[in-house]
Amino acid sequence: MPKNEKKERLLTLRKEAKKGGGETRIKNQHEKGKLTARERIEILADKGSFEELGAFVTHRSSAFGLGNQKILGDGVVTGFAKIEGRPVYLFSQDFTVFGGSLSETHAEKICKIMDLALKNGVPVIGLNDSGGARIQEGVSSLGGYAEVFWRNSMASGVVPQISAVMGPCAGGAVYSPALTDFIFMVKNTSYMFVTGPNVVKTVTHEEVTSEDLGGALAHGTKSGVAHFTTENDAECLRQIRRMMKYIPQNCEETVPVQPAREPEASKSSALDELVPLNPNKPYDIKDAIEGVMDAGSFFEVHELYADNIVVGFARLDGRTVGIVANQPLSLAGVLDIDASLKGARFVRFCDAFNIPLVVFEDVPGFLPGTDQEWGGIIKHGAKLLYAFCEATVPKMTVITRKAYGGAYDVMNSKHIRADYNVAWPTAEIAVMGTKGAVEIIFRKEIQKASDPEARQKELEDSYSEEFAHPYKAAARGFIDDVILPGETRVKLIQAFEICQNKVDTVPKKKHDNLPL
Repeated sequence: MPKNEKKERLLTLRKEAKKGGGETRIKNQHEKGKLTARERIEILADKGSFEELGAFVTHRSSAFGLGNQKILGDGVVTGFAKIEGRPVYLFSQDFTVFGGSLSETHAEKICKIMDLALKNGVPVIGLNDSGGARIQEGVSSLGGYAEVFWRNSMASGVVPQISAVMGPCAGGAVYSPALTDFIFMVKNTSYMFVTGPNVVKTVTHEEVTSEDLGGALAHGTKSGVAHFTTENDAECLRQIRRMMKYIPQNCEETVPVQPAREPEASKSSALDELVPLNPNKPYDIKDAIEGVMDAGSFFEVHELYADNIVVGFARLDGRTVGIVANQPLSLAGVLDIDASLKGARFVRFCDAFNIPLVVFEDVPGFLPGTDQEWGGIIKHGAKLLYAFCEATVPKMTVITRKAYGGAYDVMNSKHIRADYNVAWPTAEIAVMGTKGAVEIIFRKEIQKASDPEARQKELEDSYSEEFAHPYKAAARGFIDDVILPGETRVKLIQAFEICQNKVDTVPKKKHDNLPL
């Protein structure tokens, strides 16, 4: 074959590979409000940075007429690129080719880039849009899924793994995203479930739509499976780009650094008046975060789920930190099952990737009730405790108001090896709130009093004077300082500077036994 013909053949094959399933199927994809696999990569990656691997791969099956239906790439686009100038490996499933179904070779392409990511210490991003296992290939496709799952597990805690569910993701396919660090979903066009609406109807006689069963809002608000819910494909991809600016490339790297930005003057000056004098009056803990962290840097994670706790990334003096904060606006900031799971998962990610932690604490305790006890609040609350205990990154805690009971211990207390613990003058560090404590300690005395209400008020005032402040804890060294709210930013920056080379170890073990 002449040289020019060889060149033309290559160019023709490249052009064919980029067509995916063809113009008709691409049009159908657009009509559903979805971008194609390659269009998604164009938005996600820095312009011109994507280098494709495996563009000419085709499946090897001949069963059920598949031998006559071979499309270059076999339903997934794989390769490496840059996001904000930093390298990533990625795969993007192509629903226009066999419905994005996973075949043996489709899985091999994904496994190849995961192996390379692990070897080179680079994050992996998966854009999922697939009808599931390719039925015509039988167990070969199921084996392909298991190969992917194993690599997800091996890469966990070594390189960040991000999943975007941008179409169907059902059956066994859901477990790859579930094994990754963060899941993004798109409203009205993406869904995840182990068994679909038809199976649910057959088995339980419930009638439910795909969206209600496993859509973005269902997983963003009810199950907590989705960390982010977005309006469309483009927003989803832009949010992933934003997240990647906060996280290191791998477990050996330190956090990214950007130029520091002082918080808005109005937000920082408002800190001194943020906490109401009435201990039962709520306020927004996000105002505290925004008054202390770099301006505009707070990037919330799991915003729609368990909103009695707030988690997310921010920058402090230009460096990424992980934020965990009780939210008095929701359930008074108590810890419950969902909040404990949400917090524990985030703390463990931060610790795995060397992201220091800042805790804003205002917690009246754990949520009481039979639903919580029977649902396992003991073991689930222990997960958050365990996560803070095992974390070896720099850990700071700011007690803004309530720090009651066992929840005080759990929320990164000095006793579980936090590095720097401070309290605002409004802090109350005690076993429980004043009213409850007085009713327990002085119950008989109040009952015998000639004026029970007046006596209870007198005893509550006395108890508050004795315990409803931070100075008992400060006297014991359980907090390092009592500071003015407006001093918080400077104090935290100084504390992180001294802790930036922190080295901590845990006893030798094969692995821990987290209370699952």
